[in-house]
Amino acid sequence: MAAHLVKQCTCLLREAARLAPTMAPIGQLRLARVAHKTLTSSATSPSSHFPSSMMKLEDNEKVFTLYPENHIDQLIKKAIRPEELLELLDAGHHLNNNQAALIFIQLSRLLFEKPEDKASLIQDARFQQLLCLLNSEISSVWHGTLSRLLRSLYALGLPETSKELQSVEQEVRWRMRRLKYKHLAFLADSCATLSRKQRSQELLAELLMHLERRWTEIEDGRTLVTIMMKVGHLSESLMNRLEDKCLELVEQFGPEELRKVLVTLAAQSRRSVPLLRAVSYHLVQKPFHLTKGVLLDLAYAYGKLNFHQTQVCQRLAADLLSLTPDLTSGEVARCAKSFALLKWLNLPLFEAFAQHFLNREQDIPLPHLCNMLLAFARLNFHPDQEDQFFNLVHKKLGSELAGLEPALQVDLVWALCVLQQAQEAELQTVLHPKFHTQFLGGKSQKDQNIFQKLLHINATALLEHPEYSGPLLPASAVAPKPSALDRKVTPLQKELQETLKGLLGSADRGSLEVATQYGWVLDAEVLLDSDGQFLPLRDFVAPHLAEPIGSQPPPPGAKRIAFLRWEFPNFNNRSKDLLGRFVLARRHIMAAGFLVVDVPFYEWLELKSEWQKSAYLKDKIRKAMSEELAK
Repeated sequence: MAAHLVKQCTCLLREAARLAPTMAPIGQLRLARVAHKTLTSSATSPSSHFPSSMMKLEDNEKVFTLYPENHIDQLIKKAIRPEELLELLDAGHHLNNNQAALIFIQLSRLLFEKPEDKASLIQDARFQQLLCLLNSEISSVWHGTLSRLLRSLYALGLPETSKELQSVEQEVRWRMRRLKYKHLAFLADSCATLSRKQRSQELLAELLMHLERRWTEIEDGRTLVTIMMKVGHLSESLMNRLEDKCLELVEQFGPEELRKVLVTLAAQSRRSVPLLRAVSYHLVQKPFHLTKGVLLDLAYAYGKLNFHQTQVCQRLAADLLSLTPDLTSGEVARCAKSFALLKWLNLPLFEAFAQHFLNREQDIPLPHLCNMLLAFARLNFHPDQEDQFFNLVHKKLGSELAGLEPALQVDLVWALCVLQQAQEAELQTVLHPKFHTQFLGGKSQKDQNIFQKLLHINATALLEHPEYSGPLLPASAVAPKPSALDRKVTPLQKELQETLKGLLGSADRGSLEVATQYGWVLDAEVLLDSDGQFLPLRDFVAPHLAEPIGSQPPPPGAKRIAFLRWEFPNFNNRSKDLLGRFVLARRHIMAAGFLVVDVPFYEWLELKSEWQKSAYLKDKIRKAMSEELAK
């Protein structure tokens, strides 16, 4: 080590003596302090090819270098054409190993947007000469320069068989224990994003192993967040370590770091509840000023991860409400979608969203209007200016609905059905045989979900549009499939079924889990005569079933009663209002001639004994019958 230091000092003094004026005293010679960048692929390139977050980490790190910056270094930095860099060899300049590496780094920056020039550059004799120079002294290239050099060689597209590239990769392997954590993260990002070659993937595996072992070396939140964003997705175990470190340092984070953490978790669909709780706590407790971009990203991340935190949602809604006039239509639609995923309906905010679209109706792109409509349908939100808003929707969809992607067409018409705004022409568009046959018999989950919505649209046409003249789905299509009842039984569902069995006493007095032709499943169905006595279901015609089971019409005054349970996820957050999908279900069941007995979770949980549960259901039945008689 001492010999190496003496050698470096000798080189320094020799270079300084060459540059100094002849009469200058030796005592006036000083070491030049230069900004040496350690964790970046490019300090000047604005492109995503060289990540800006890594650049910023490097820009803030200053060290003393053993070589002063000389004329050649300035020429390399100022070069704006690859030819200027290659001409340094022709000019007879004596280039050291680090200068050769800097030339490669600068070449990759200049050629980033000109990939067609890379092949000819690699074949240039001067380029090959630079490679030979670099390869001969690769062991003395500085750590920070080495990490940027490897990324640049990947970016320039050197072949995997290139001995110079292999030499740089091998040098990285030898130095791995001495490299800083930032260098390792930068190299891992380079291997993952710029090269898919076998050797680079092997190097990537080694880098990730070292990153995982040395994760405790991270000391500041900015570095942690950057590494989490850039390489966290490459290794599950590494991401777990980074999340632990994030919990340790989250107190130091500002709003920008908190935003990046949440967006990173959302991008990887990692619902880390302890970390989400910690971030939410600091967002609520600290008086951060949240900009528009931060607010939108926070809403997106919470919605994507389906993480509900009441105080955070309230703050996001309040801050966004004041910014609504300054939002673009795309930002409004994005924000509405995020709150819809959270099932959070803030009435003033959504009224402002609707008004925003009405104020700019001439400039609203159809995709943004579609996202807004789907958000309104999910939350069952009807704006105050309902007629004007849906006139705008029908006007935009009128000529463009048929040209949209089939799945989106179904979603939009289904949303209009939820909001009771579907028109006959829109129903006909998706119920036409040429359209709906593409989803019949679909095996994928997506196709099954789309067809389920088609059943709901078909039911809307049958039950809520008596003037509708067709077409409709064929009888074979509306027959319930076995998978309709193949669902995981919830605790509420199990308790309700057990109580109903005890209440009915006999199996022929009611049915459990009844799949209807409308695409909805009833928890239970009973038929009562005018005196409130149970009738055997199988003896009477059941028009709500795709396959009739009885021949007799129900006696005069008889009423069919459907039991519908409503679980916690069926409601808007912090509300007793059902989501749009379940409002549609209830409306269809009532339009089919049923009296509905609602069994919401918040009422059922208060019942402790079997006697209370049975008495609760009997009371519900009596109330439903009484309300019907009162009409």
